[in-house]
Amino acid sequence: MKILGIGNAIVDVICKVDDSFIDQNNLTKSTMKLFFDENEFKNLLTNLKIEKTVSGGSVANSIVGISQLGDDAGFIGKISDDEFGSNYEEGLKKENVEYFYSKKKEKLPTGTCLILVTPDSERTMCTFLGTAGKINENDVSSDAIKKSEIIFLEGYLWDEGEPKKAFDKAIRNANKVAMSLSDLFCVDRHKPHFLNLVKNKLDITFANEQEITSLIEAKNFKEVINFSKQLNKLIIVTRGEKGAVAINGNEVFENDIQKNLKIIDLTGAGDLFAAGFLHGYINKLSTKECLEKGTQMSSKVIQQIGARL
Repeated sequence: MKILGIGNAIVDVICKVDDSFIDQNNLTKSTMKLFFDENEFKNLLTNLKIEKTVSGGSVANSIVGISQLGDDAGFIGKISDDEFGSNYEEGLKKENVEYFYSKKKEKLPTGTCLILVTPDSERTMCTFLGTAGKINENDVSSDAIKKSEIIFLEGYLWDEGEPKKAFDKAIRNANKVAMSLSDLFCVDRHKPHFLNLVKNKLDITFANEQEITSLIEAKNFKEVINFSKQLNKLIIVTRGEKGAVAINGNEVFENDIQKNLKIIDLTGAGDLFAAGFLHGYINKLSTKECLEKGTQMSSKVIQQIGARL
C-alpha cells in the first residue's frame, strides 16, 4: 500500500450559524474545542439545523483525497458498532479506502465533530471524541503499517495513555512517517512531545504558520525557516493568503495561493492540502510540484461545503 492514515474516526456534522451563536456558547472562532461531557455536546446540537453529515477526521479526509487522486490508500481509526459507526465505514468504502478496523459495541459512541460555519466562511469545531479518543495499540495493525510506504498521523490523535502507545507503535513499525500538527491548541497542550516528534521521529511535518511558530516559540517566520533548515527533514508550512512553503534541508520552495476563488467554507483546506502534497510525494514529483498539487486540492475544497471533494 502506498499510504496508511491513522487518526480519529469522526463523523462531521456541518451546520451554518451566525457569529452570535459562537459568542453565546463561549467558543473561540476558527479553533477546535474538545467536549468531554456527552450531554453538554448534545445540548449544543439541539437547536441547530444540520446541513450535511460526512465521515470525517483530519487524516481520514486527507486519505480520501489521496484515494480520489488514484493512489492505494488505507485508514485505521476506532469506531463503535452504532449508526454513526456504520455510516463512517460506508463513507470510507465508497471512497475506495481500505479500512483496517473491525468495529464492536463500545462503551462510548462513535466520535462526532460539530462544524459551525459562520457567514465569513470560517469554521469553528466542537468535538466529542467518543470512542475515537480511546484508540490503543491493539487497534493498530503492525502488519498494515509495515506494508505501507508511508504512514500519516494527526496531532489530534496524540494524547497521554492509550493513544500515545498506539502512536508509538505506529512510528516504531513504519517505513516513513508524516504527521500534521493539527491545531494550535493541540500544539500548546503537547508542546515538548510534539517538538521531540518533529526533531527526532518524523520524516515529514505539516503545520500552519501559527502552529509551527508556537511550537518553536519563534518571533518571526525567518526563525521558522532557520529551525527547519537545521532539521534536514521535510517541513511544510501553510500560510493562508501568503501561500505555502516547503523546507527540505537548505532548500526552500514557495507556492502562492490560487486567485479569484469563491470561498464558501474553509473546512478541510489543510487536510486536502496534505492530500495533494503527499500524492505528489509518493508519486516522486518534485517538492515544488507537490506544493502546487496541495494548493490545487485545498483551492477546490474551500469552494464547497465540507471537507471532502
